[in-house]
Amino acid sequence: MSTYEVTRSAVIPAPAQDIFPLVNSFHEWTKWSPWEAVDPAMERSYSGSESGVGAKYAWSGNRKAGSGTMEIVQTAEPRDIKIRLEFTKPFKAVNPTSFTFTPSGNGTQVTWTMTGENKGIGKVFALFMNMDKMVGADFEKGLASLAGAVAQRQA
Repeated sequence: MSTYEVTRSAVIPAPAQDIFPLVNSFHEWTKWSPWEAVDPAMERSYSGSESGVGAKYAWSGNRKAGSGTMEIVQTAEPRDIKIRLEFTKPFKAVNPTSFTFTPSGNGTQVTWTMTGENKGIGKVFALFMNMDKMVGADFEKGLASLAGAVAQRQA
């Protein structure tokens, strides 16, 4: 079974306590997630807690957006957030995802990591596509958007 990890980091010029709430609530993801614009007609639903452990988000969209769920399974404010990410389309996969927030100079280093296993159709897909290259660019875009969302909140 082949495993993979996609990790990207960025230093955001703000304290962790200003960034953390934008990641710890799925309602805030519309302000910065790199996938929000993939399908303007995407259906979203929220359940469980408003934020933090137990917060849940589900989406269903076009072929590019796919469908799946996310649930925050662990938080340690303002240091880290762990999410159970489950894709149901275009293929089934469970990808543990985490965000860590580490002080860095006059800001915070935010690290976004997703891990997974290539099995079934995903194993064949992995022969042709590099998950790090494919998803890493989205993570970079998302971290830049997160920095912008934090700056807007601080303004």
